[in-house]
Amino acid sequence: MNSTGTASRHISVRIDRTIDDVYAFASDPMNMPAWAHGLGRSIKKIDGQWVAEASPMGRVVVTFVPRNELGVLDHDVTLPSGETVHNPLRVISDSTGCEAVFTLRRQPGMSDTDFERDAGMVADDLDRLRELMESAQPHRCR
Repeated sequence: MNSTGTASRHISVRIDRTIDDVYAFASDPMNMPAWAHGLGRSIKKIDGQWVAEASPMGRVVVTFVPRNELGVLDHDVTLPSGETVHNPLRVISDSTGCEAVFTLRRQPGMSDTDFERDAGMVADDLDRLRELMESAQPHRCR
């Protein structure tokens, strides 16, 4: 079944670390391959742009919002086709830790199967972020 709506799904994970710790780690593009496998397993800065070379989608350019104090980690992914996908991602403080929330948007013409696959990949990425952050020494990819 192909659905053409613009449905969104909020996928979240609670992390037992401060918002400052999680934001500092997740906002560093060099750390993304450690937890955001859906985006790619490597990223490097080429001619002023962040390029994920090993993305499942092929070579993609990732543009991040500037660092901020609001926990906003939004990023645009420009696909090899030239299409740009906006990815809202937030880290939200709670009383003893924080929550990472990714808003997955169904792309035009995306099947239910593909949407569910993408949702699973995002959930896996957020779980990996939680595991890294809750370990004694968060892994840094430098």
